Amino acid sequence: MELLFLAILLLIMAWALGSGYPVAFALPGAAIISIGLAAGAGYLFGGGTDAYFHSGGPQQWLSAGVTNLRGVYWEVDRDTLIAIPLFIFMGIMLQRSKIAEDLLVTMAQLFGPVPGGLGISVVFVGALLAATTGIVGATVVAMGLISLPAMLRNNYSPSLASGTIAASGTLGQIIPPSIVLIILADQLASATDQASTARKALHKEATGELSMPSVFDVSSTSAGEMFLGALVPGILLVLIYMLYILAYAIINPKKAPSVPRDEEFSLAFWGNVALTLIPPLTLIFLVLGSIIAGVATVNQAGAIGAAGAVIMAGYRLNREGRNTYLPAIIGLLGLAVIAFALANYPMNLKAASTPEDMTGIYIGAFGTLLMTVSLIWSGMRVMRIEETLTGVMLETAKTTSLVFVILLGAAMLTAAFRAFGGEELVRDFLTGLPGGFWIQFLIVMLVIFLLGFFLDFIEIAVVVVPIVAPILLADPTANITAVWLGVMIGLNIQTSFLTPPFGFALFYLRGVAPAAVKTMQIYKGVVAFITLQLIALLIVGLYPPLVNYLPNRSSYLSETSPPPRNPRLQYCMDDYVISGLQSDGGRTQRAIAALQALDVSALPDDLADDLREAAEDAATFPQAVNLIPEKAAVVGAAAGEYRPVLEVVRSIEKRIRNHQEDLADINTEMGRVREAASESRTIVLEARKVELEAAIAALEAQIPETWDPIHDTFKALTDDEENARLASRRIGDNSYETVAEIAALLRGNDAFNALEEPLRALRAAVETGEPEATAAALDMVADQFRDIEGAGDIRSDLGAARRVLERTPDDRAEALEEFDSALAEYEAQASWRDAAGAAILPGLESFLVDTQATLGVRFGQRLTREQGLYLAGCTANHRSLALSF
Repeated sequence: MELLFLAILLLIMAWALGSGYPVAFALPGAAIISIGLAAGAGYLFGGGTDAYFHSGGPQQWLSAGVTNLRGVYWEVDRDTLIAIPLFIFMGIMLQRSKIAEDLLVTMAQLFGPVPGGLGISVVFVGALLAATTGIVGATVVAMGLISLPAMLRNNYSPSLASGTIAASGTLGQIIPPSIVLIILADQLASATDQASTARKALHKEATGELSMPSVFDVSSTSAGEMFLGALVPGILLVLIYMLYILAYAIINPKKAPSVPRDEEFSLAFWGNVALTLIPPLTLIFLVLGSIIAGVATVNQAGAIGAAGAVIMAGYRLNREGRNTYLPAIIGLLGLAVIAFALANYPMNLKAASTPEDMTGIYIGAFGTLLMTVSLIWSGMRVMRIEETLTGVMLETAKTTSLVFVILLGAAMLTAAFRAFGGEELVRDFLTGLPGGFWIQFLIVMLVIFLLGFFLDFIEIAVVVVPIVAPILLADPTANITAVWLGVMIGLNIQTSFLTPPFGFALFYLRGVAPAAVKTMQIYKGVVAFITLQLIALLIVGLYPPLVNYLPNRSSYLSETSPPPRNPRLQYCMDDYVISGLQSDGGRTQRAIAALQALDVSALPDDLADDLREAAEDAATFPQAVNLIPEKAAVVGAAAGEYRPVLEVVRSIEKRIRNHQEDLADINTEMGRVREAASESRTIVLEARKVELEAAIAALEAQIPETWDPIHDTFKALTDDEENARLASRRIGDNSYETVAEIAALLRGNDAFNALEEPLRALRAAVETGEPEATAAALDMVADQFRDIEGAGDIRSDLGAARRVLERTPDDRAEALEEFDSALAEYEAQASWRDAAGAAILPGLESFLVDTQATLGVRFGQRLTREQGLYLAGCTANHRSLALSF
């Protein structure tokens, strides 16, 4: 019965959308009606209102959508959607202030002499507007009104002209900042949690281990990472568009002719180009650059963009007035003052304690005041001139309300879909497909592409993604990243604006195109660009670093980069060490030999033994590291025969799990069916139960008898590889850390010697001095020894003497005994420290420097720049985990 109501849900939604009913009400309406029908049917025929739900009851599922959406705003970690109205405001403000018009006219003049130059200029401006506005309707309308007549006057093919404008207008969906990417990031954040839980359960079932190593976990994403991940694919798409138009113009010069300029490119012209281009580019830099540099969150960057758009509109709308550019100049000056303060002063008001700190605060406050004056002045201009600010605020409120009402409706629809078992149905269908992950992925992408013919991007993002994303992310076969999946879906969703019959970009362009341009010509024109988008999708799919590299680079080079010992990085760290040993020209080997040759006789016996042991361990390090690729090669060779058997067995086990879940549902339903009127239903369920038990037994019989020994043999090989990796890491860590500790001890010799006189002067005070003052003096000297490596025993004995004086001030003998113990320890160390420092420290320092990238690779508190760049490239590729599950 659940399937019946699931079908009713989908039919009602399809009918409502097809009849032109508003999407914002069609989605929740379909959910409410279908849940109500299921509850009523259950009450009348099933013995309870929850009889025909997959789990739970109607009250739970009716409130689930609202509850889930409310969590977006009340959970501190999920406030990303706040950026949506900010970016919408920025886009509408820039469109209303005619900055888009200026860009189109100027770029058309600049690129006109190039074959297909007008088309290339449209793509270029579309990319700039995408990075500043992101509003498809505004971009397509603006370019349609300005560029389409110009392209037709210059004998451009109507199909090429309309296709170029429609496709360029959709770039705002993939080039950040993009509303689509923000919504996808929010949806994928939830999907990642579900996928992580599913993968842990899969690992437990496959291996029997209670906990899964963190290196196997699913990687999450954020709006900032989505922006970074989409940047290169967006630029790639722009270049593909431009190359296509250029090639088209060269092959068909009559359909895309060049437009020579009658006048030369004068200084005034280049000045106009700079004035037109630099402000939008500056805004792009501030918005995206602040996110990439980690200076601002996505929400803060949205506020920066909105403020920048107001300032730009302030001078653009006031072209004929006095002091046209003065507010913008004041704003730039304020920005420069703030940048100066941030670069030269610690701008933390709570921690400000010196006059210099307060000077930085005052400078920053002055810069903020200048920015405030600029923003208020520009805002008053925008409000006064044609009531632009009022119109922009109204449009922002309308568009934002539309987005969030659709989000609410989609959340309710998704809840209803899950209520009737739709999510499990989709999961069973996808996981049951032959061919593994990539067939599942291709099916999902095809479904999203086809849905784009009928649905808007928001509906696809918030209805389809929460259902399919956890399934795809949980699969260890490809081990894809959430940011890569999000960008792939974003590129695919972008086609929904172009695909007939309901592509919104087509409607926008049709509304402003002259009657001479036929609708079929518009449809024909976008076909080529849809194909180009699919080509870009294929390129990004085949080469994941195009998406993953920039987010990884930003993370690994940031102030909060993970430490080198982070478990998720260790496979790539091993590769980094192997590469370092192969490319350092024997530097590590020479450093190890020099360490072994050091004369350690000046050190105490315990430290000398530790250093000799570290040198012996270090000598085995190259061999231990070189063992890793050997073991990995053995595993790779064995995987050829093991993988097909593994895939067969895991496929059988997956089907067994699906049957077991169905069997559990049947047992649950049989527990609810107790009335005599439901005996017929009980008979059906009993028959289905017997059928499932037989199917499970048949599947278990299909597992090869040789599976256990084959699995155990291969696991032994993978364990050998993992043990080789662990051994090389342990050797490197222990040997380097021992040398580093002894070197740190010897570096403290000067500070150690400087404390001799204060320490000896305390003895008389301990014997006869005032107890309270002596205890304070002991504590002060003990604190000075705290920062000296190897002086812990001295500090402990001084602390013991202080405690004796505080506890029993008259017991001078015991306090003196503790102090003399500290003094004896000091004298014992003083006897060898200077000699050892002169003889050994230079050699230890040289060893630490020469082996920092090999033995000491995991010793730092955070990644070095070289390590971060290497790891960003290494982790940008997807590494299959199938053999570990």
